[in-house]
Amino acid sequence: MDTPIDGPGWRCLWAAHCELGESPIWDARAGAVWFVDIERSVLHRFNPATGDHRDWLAPCRVGSIGLRGDGGFVAGTKLGFAVIDPDDDSLTVVDQPEPTLPTNRFNDGKVDPHGNFWAGTMDDLKRDRSGVLYRLTPDRRWTAIDLGYRISNGPAFSPDGTTLYHTDTLDRTTFAFDLAPDGTCTHKRVFKAWGDVSGNPDGMTTDADGHLWVAFWGGACVRRVSPDGDIVAEYPLPATNVTSMAFGGPGLDRLFVTSAAQELDAAAAAAQPLAGALFEVLGHGVCGLAGGVWWG
Repeated sequence: MDTPIDGPGWRCLWAAHCELGESPIWDARAGAVWFVDIERSVLHRFNPATGDHRDWLAPCRVGSIGLRGDGGFVAGTKLGFAVIDPDDDSLTVVDQPEPTLPTNRFNDGKVDPHGNFWAGTMDDLKRDRSGVLYRLTPDRRWTAIDLGYRISNGPAFSPDGTTLYHTDTLDRTTFAFDLAPDGTCTHKRVFKAWGDVSGNPDGMTTDADGHLWVAFWGGACVRRVSPDGDIVAEYPLPATNVTSMAFGGPGLDRLFVTSAAQELDAAAAAAQPLAGALFEVLGHGVCGLAGGVWWG
């Protein structure tokens, strides 16, 4: 159990020292937040009530996880879509949609309110526009929805489940799609081109008021954005590379944020001893939404 470290508007809950912390989700069943360290192939679980934490080493890199109704997680991994059960120490591949793209891997993903798992791929070398946004339905069928991403990130969903948000980090653009209950995704448009704000948009979530929360890699902050695309608040953090966030706690009023130590030179790493930590943003005053559950 670590002693939390408080700063102005933030709290370091656990100095996890993630190389690439990502994909936090709240698990009400366990009263814990789960997240991954992609580069170290580790799943982390942190209990904010007790401060206890545990790790599970996966047999491959895991880019994202979503709650599974029968226990464990649905995941996007280097091996493709998978089902993970840390209690059984198992990872079972569902399918690999990109067997001919050896440098691609799954990155960010999330379960929508209708029970579908959405996850995007990316070129690990960050050269090709080979990233694809996929939908995995509970019957374990996947569909390629959108193409041409360099680093796919997000996704996030409006409170009523009718809008899907998805980002290309290196293009610094967040898109919106119309989302139907059956998972049909149409009417792609630019939700926000991030212009001259600091950092590149990374992981996202939405709050109960329909605002989008976006982590900024290289921007040392998360920003809250209105449904019209206006930045209405910014919350600095003591790590340059902020990666994603999730609302959690019994009232879904706590905002847990992941970060990364990756791509910091020696001087930056020395100046940021909390890079790669799990943080909580304080004083935001809003509540989030319960995450979706995949019943595959």
